[in-house]
Amino acid sequence: MIVIYLGMSFLLASCNSRKTNSPDDTPTSGVIAIASDGCFAPIIEEEIAVFESLYKEAGIVPFFSGETETINRLLHDSTRLAITSRPLTREETEYMNAKKLFPKSINIATDAIALIVNKQNTDSLIGIPSIKEILTGKVKDWKELSGNNKSGKIEVVFDNPNSGIVRYAIDSICGGEPFAGNLHAMEGNRQVMNYVAQSPGALGIIGVNWISNPLDSTCMSFADNIKVMAVSRYKNATATNSFKPYQAYIALKEYPMTRSVYLILSEPRMGLASGFTTFITSDRGQRIILKSGILPATQPVRLVNVRDQL
Repeated sequence: MIVIYLGMSFLLASCNSRKTNSPDDTPTSGVIAIASDGCFAPIIEEEIAVFESLYKEAGIVPFFSGETETINRLLHDSTRLAITSRPLTREETEYMNAKKLFPKSINIATDAIALIVNKQNTDSLIGIPSIKEILTGKVKDWKELSGNNKSGKIEVVFDNPNSGIVRYAIDSICGGEPFAGNLHAMEGNRQVMNYVAQSPGALGIIGVNWISNPLDSTCMSFADNIKVMAVSRYKNATATNSFKPYQAYIALKEYPMTRSVYLILSEPRMGLASGFTTFITSDRGQRIILKSGILPATQPVRLVNVRDQL
């Protein structure tokens, strides 16, 4: 896969270096770069693999990074398609409009942000107010959350310091209050999973598509090397008011930590970026999202009432 991406990067550079009066790509052919928040990498890689298998003359080179860099690539015209967890701001839209690019934001899915802990951790429930207390440094030990927990320093790990998950935590959980305490960012979501699996005191904050079991067509199980916490909107988290990020609970709005996923297209004509956008929003593209464990914008979800032992 690395060799393929490197080869496509060379082709992309060659295409960009040619100055012609005609476009180099069509909706189903050519080579382009796209940008995406790394949180959505498993989904986007699968979408690309299926799209390229259908259209043999198409090559899509993904650049995965934090949300800030993803948006900046779009603003600086390094790409005409970005995948992020927020639409452009008014200022960003006006900036692109002035460049005659006129971006369009398309909601393709609803994502869930999962909280993962080491399998040795005895805690399985947590409320949003307690998460805020951890992120702002008011709660620093697992014993402070429950008398039944073993004592141990809480270590919060994110995927990227500039990711959409960090922005969500600041805006939607902390209400703009600054972070404090024992927090740090890894180099990606896979690194978050690996770190939590090896660290008894770790609390990982990660996109649910990274921990969904790809072999489970019902999307009702997660990776077996970590434990997924059930989250409540309330301070007093109980088995009846706490939910894991199962697809059905995302659809029913029972799981409280969700966000929209957007395609932002700034292509002024019908090229490969437009063709790939059309594919992702099509029935086949939405089924790939359905299989990933998050909630597609248009595909129906089978609702199964599952209350496992919390």
